[in-house]
Amino acid sequence: MSRRVSGFFKDDSGVCGAECGESYGAASHEGIFADKGDLRIRQKSLLLHSCCGPCSTSVVERLARDYDITVFFYNPNIMDEGEYRRRLETQRSFLEIYNSSPDAPSRVALAVGEYEPSVFVRACEGHESDPEGGERCEICFSLRLAKTAERAALYGFDCFATTLSVSPHKDYAAIARIGGRLGMQCGVEFLAEDFKKHNGFARSVELSKAYGLYRQGYCGCDFGRAGGQHGGGRDSE
Repeated sequence: MSRRVSGFFKDDSGVCGAECGESYGAASHEGIFADKGDLRIRQKSLLLHSCCGPCSTSVVERLARDYDITVFFYNPNIMDEGEYRRRLETQRSFLEIYNSSPDAPSRVALAVGEYEPSVFVRACEGHESDPEGGERCEICFSLRLAKTAERAALYGFDCFATTLSVSPHKDYAAIARIGGRLGMQCGVEFLAEDFKKHNGFARSVELSKAYGLYRQGYCGCDFGRAGGQHGGGRDSE
């Protein structure tokens, strides 16, 4: 069971994203206020599901001026625990660097979901041999986006989104369809943006190299790894 702790989600393992910055009142709808001349406009609070640190770089850069962002790291599809921990630390590293920059328009918080690969394995039973981009991938998208939509609704975020669409190997149409359906079910807006557009993926590669981030060579699950599945890392360049 996850809890909100000083503006953050905290999972049962005690992992918390508090070291990466504050969450500015998403539950109370206070929000961050942006100066627009003589006007002060409340930015929408956004729960941004992140598949990995590298993919989140260009997405955060693109959205930070318009949204009060909390990155939500929830990826039960990363079946190897060592790999999962390495990617989580990479996500933390990026946000620590980003938040320390004087050019950052606002601080970005980190929320860490439960690490539950058994949930992913059960959800994919019978689909272990599906081809890349097949039904197993849509099950994976649904699993991660469902948790994001639920948390966004529960904690009063205005909208939710995912960095998954920054990868050229991910089906944006499927992501948008699944996210839109879950948003309707949970009563929270899904930001259906294809983040690979406008040079989004190339920018993520550029930024992750500049920040010295670990860039994985596969998406996460052992099924896809055996079949040559790509993620947001080296194999996607």
